Amino acid sequence: MKRKLFGGFGLAAAAAVVLIFASPTYRQGEPSIAGSAPHDFNFELDGKPAKLADLRGKVVVLNFWATWCPPCVEEMPSLNRLQQHLAPQGVTVLGVSVDDDAAAYDRFLRAQGIHFPTYRDPSKKIALKYGTSMYPETYIIGRNGRIARKIIGPQNWDSPELLAYLQSLPRSQ
Repeated sequence: MKRKLFGGFGLAAAAAVVLIFASPTYRQGEPSIAGSAPHDFNFELDGKPAKLADLRGKVVVLNFWATWCPPCVEEMPSLNRLQQHLAPQGVTVLGVSVDDDAAAYDRFLRAQGIHFPTYRDPSKKIALKYGTSMYPETYIIGRNGRIARKIIGPQNWDSPELLAYLQSLPRSQ
């Protein structure tokens, strides 16, 4: 009986380890993308056509999200505060929503009072070019137009640590 019990615990522990390493949030073996050029794409900014490349010279917090994603919804207020706090220092939050439903997307922006530029990409082509398959996922793009960091999962974007990191980028790049 003890042998079966220990064997069962051992098997469960091994399965847990496999699940942790197979989890998309773990991504231990993923090569670094720091220093690589981000994929350029077209979007609308203040009612006018724009491209990601047009934002070169600013630090861009490129956030992939959706209204149906609870962690995305949870981090929206802190992205709003980040935009308000760091925009004068040359930091821009750019949201790319993968929502299919345009009406739900528009209602969400109004209800949440989103102040940073967002673009709805129901085709998900932009997210796919970046390799994004889970949301939220964020790319920090330095003033030099290169990816500085990739962040998977929701964040408190106005935490002292993230604010200090983002404020250091304009000076160092």
